[in-house]
Amino acid sequence: MRFKTFALLALFFVVTFSFAQSTQANTNPKTLARQAVSENAKESAGAINSLRAMGQAGLDAMFETYAEEIKQYAAGNQSASWPRIASALDGVSQQRNSYASRLYWHTDLAKAEAEARKSGKPILSLRLLGNLNEEFSCANSRFFRTALYANKAVSDVLRERFVLHWKSVRPAPRVTIDYGDGRKLERTLTGNSIHYILDAEGGIVDALPGLYGPQGFLRGLTEAEAVVKQIAGQNDVERVKILNRYHRDRVDAITRAWTADAQKVGATIPESITREAAEGESFDARVAARTAMTKAMSENTIINAISHDVILLKGTTDEAAWMKIASLHGKDARLDEDSIALIRRQHANAKESPLAQEQLSRVVQNFERYLAFDTVRNEYTMHAQLHAWLASVWGRRDVESFNVKVYAELFLTPGTDPWLGLYSPDTYTALDGGGITK
Repeated sequence: MRFKTFALLALFFVVTFSFAQSTQANTNPKTLARQAVSENAKESAGAINSLRAMGQAGLDAMFETYAEEIKQYAAGNQSASWPRIASALDGVSQQRNSYASRLYWHTDLAKAEAEARKSGKPILSLRLLGNLNEEFSCANSRFFRTALYANKAVSDVLRERFVLHWKSVRPAPRVTIDYGDGRKLERTLTGNSIHYILDAEGGIVDALPGLYGPQGFLRGLTEAEAVVKQIAGQNDVERVKILNRYHRDRVDAITRAWTADAQKVGATIPESITREAAEGESFDARVAARTAMTKAMSENTIINAISHDVILLKGTTDEAAWMKIASLHGKDARLDEDSIALIRRQHANAKESPLAQEQLSRVVQNFERYLAFDTVRNEYTMHAQLHAWLASVWGRRDVESFNVKVYAELFLTPGTDPWLGLYSPDTYTALDGGGITK
């Protein structure tokens, strides 16, 4: 009897130890990292899901395990297993080309909010057309992956000081141009993206619309992050006061910066703005005077009063003036070596020929000019409009409903238009059915 009891106990300990070893192997990050690049699709998918559930730690395990392969790829030497490694990295991070950014993105806002409450960090919530982990997401989000997320200074700030989240608004329109001789070009059409800075409860603090250069983007993040710290622990009344003051101040600052730039490049400045500047009238006094013109103190009345000068400047700043203003802010759009390296690698497998150094320099310079142009125009026009909208809010602004407004009224691509402005039934195309296929 004693022998039988001892045998049963021994068997119990063996089974328990084996189960513990198996469980440990299934949850060990390094083991999972190796399984994530398995040629067995089921094993790979399971490991990627497990690593993703670990958050940034799971992604870090991938980078530790494949540090040498990543280093070799960065040097231009692609191993046979690299496509599986890159796919696994992107699966865990939920961002394409994550080898260049090392960023982990939530796709569930509730989980991002939970992490924000735990860590005390603000949330950076990206809304885009298409998916961030796919090559053919909208153009803005593709440029984010190169100019912003691959930029070392930006990626360090995002990783260390923000909880990251993205959500697709709708698929990105995609077009293939067939030249009829075997050559094809594939592109996405239209679409815009926006980064929201949210508090841990998902309330909007600020938003950066469209494409920004690295320094302009960092400046916007830093300003919003400071406000998140200001409102932390405040009651709802104080929170609203701080936010409204911040947004009004930002509209005023943007107006003054835009006016100064317009003067530098010799652009036309509306007479009312120069007069107000000469008279030294405060921003609050100007807004109060405009709202006093009507007894109907609606939200639109307040918004129009706040953004009055911005609207006037927008009407007098033409394309040529924008180009000159953009040239004043070239440093805000300067790409770092990591972003340039990503551009080089993306062209290394070009079917025509890899980029020569001289051509690469032209591509980078043209992209930087485009970045500078978008940075100033987005900041001075769209960001100012967002500040005016947010300055008129007297409660917590829900990001979902606000985003509907942004895409409909700011980006002019409302969800009610299934064609995103690319098709009009009133326009003759000389094609059967208007060229529409379903």
